[in-house]
Amino acid sequence: MGLRWQCMNIDSVDPVPLARWWAELLGWRITYEDADEVVLEPPEGSPEDGVSPDLLFLRVPEPKQGKNRIHIDLRPADQSVEVARAETLGARRVDVGQSDTVSWVVMADPEGNEFCILRAFEPDEVT
Repeated sequence: MGLRWQCMNIDSVDPVPLARWWAELLGWRITYEDADEVVLEPPEGSPEDGVSPDLLFLRVPEPKQGKNRIHIDLRPADQSVEVARAETLGARRVDVGQSDTVSWVVMADPEGNEFCILRAFEPDEVT
């Protein structure tokens, strides 16, 4: 195939603080920043560097409305620790219609973009 996934674009009314928030949550680096556009990439030299898509935060005039049509799922080493850390950074738990028995936690970033923190990966699980 001749295509490679380069980045995921995230609309934002204020991309700089939102990108910095995500950089803190993920431990990623900012590789480009101006008032209207910020690029996050995995840590240089990490297994994800050059493999995981970048996150590109773009300024838009309107705030988020409604549920995201696409979102990020994060796989933690310890779900409860990472949910608590995300909440400390300013994320909040949200209900998008999930049942009480799901194994993931749906959260929203400071601008309301949903993301999920999944259960911890068990090495003997088949994916």
